Amino acid sequence: MPRSKKGKRRGNRSSKGRNGVRGESGVSDDDLALEVLSHYSSTSESASVIEEGTGEVVDEQTAQEETEDKLKQCIDNLMDKSAKTRLAALESLHLGFSSRVLYEFLLERRFTISDCLERSLKKGGGEEQATAATVCALLCVQLGGGVEGEEGFKMLRPILSSILIDSCASLPARQSCARALGMCCYVSASDDAEDLLKSIGHLESVFVGSYPLGDGTLPSVKAGIPALHSAALQSWALLCTLCPASRINTILNHHMPRLHTCLESSEVNFRIAVGETIALLCELGRDIDQEFEYEDCDALCDSLKNLATDGNKHRAKNDRRKQRSIFREVLHYIENEDFTEEKIQFGIEAIYIDGWIRRRIYDAFKEVLESGVRHHLQVRRTNCSSPLHLFNSAAFKARTKLRNKVRDKRADVM
Repeated sequence: MPRSKKGKRRGNRSSKGRNGVRGESGVSDDDLALEVLSHYSSTSESASVIEEGTGEVVDEQTAQEETEDKLKQCIDNLMDKSAKTRLAALESLHLGFSSRVLYEFLLERRFTISDCLERSLKKGGGEEQATAATVCALLCVQLGGGVEGEEGFKMLRPILSSILIDSCASLPARQSCARALGMCCYVSASDDAEDLLKSIGHLESVFVGSYPLGDGTLPSVKAGIPALHSAALQSWALLCTLCPASRINTILNHHMPRLHTCLESSEVNFRIAVGETIALLCELGRDIDQEFEYEDCDALCDSLKNLATDGNKHRAKNDRRKQRSIFREVLHYIENEDFTEEKIQFGIEAIYIDGWIRRRIYDAFKEVLESGVRHHLQVRRTNCSSPLHLFNSAAFKARTKLRNKVRDKRADVM
């Protein structure tokens, strides 16, 4: 389970004013966060848990009602004057939204929550903004790809984009907004391509800061920037899977040579994100044209071979191992279209990751839902309105046949 941050225990104060220690109920925000954490830890899997020694199934409805009561208090606390109280409430919502499926509960409160999240993003400090952006992504995942999710995304997209491209905003907040923008757009974007293209453009404007300069050399970037560029690139790659064929061709022609050069980056995690994105773009290209091949494929394969066998002692041992493993996979796919299928088990069901597109989609949901991803998959596996349903939909395999049409991919896969 994701863990809620725990502040120091505070003294006995009775007012709700600037310090925001206690709400009208007399329960401190720290106490509430700890209570929510304890409650989720024991009930998030309660639908399938049997109490030891009794043989009685835990009452899921009671657990759900208790969860919702606690979440109501957290939602009220989002409007508190105290930044510490708001942050504790956001962290509790983060935990709750990732741990349980709450569609009905959130449906009638979505406007209130969206208003509060927008306020935290506009007026909060860096940590509050970062947590609020994550909750935005979780809210969109909970609401799914219907009208409700679309309304929320249209409301939150401008502020998420604004923070993302603001060079003066905190790096953790920008990184969180990059991931949230990608996930919210993927889940909620409507038939109108405007939101998709704007989101792609804003994400692209961030990670191109790592692209080669006019003389072909890579720019020097400040500490923390590679992590931001990696998040923006991965969200951009996720949204590329929604683009029509004409857009994919433009993307391939413009970005493949530049991403190839970025494999020389000194930042291992950024190099890995670049390698995975190159593989995903090649898969998209081959979906459109089975004969697709990157024009400088031999040089690309040489670069990938070097990274797949990198023994540079200046790199951390774990970094070298992770890099070699990923780039061996990328190389095998580029050369032979080989991909090692991965099975994700949840309960008695399973999904199969059989390509770079599916891996990026699954990883994106896992980054947002964290340890709750399997619970969401299990609960929603038969729910055709869920974005996670795409993994079990036969129509997913037919997705690429329709990419020549400008359409919302969700119509195919959900």
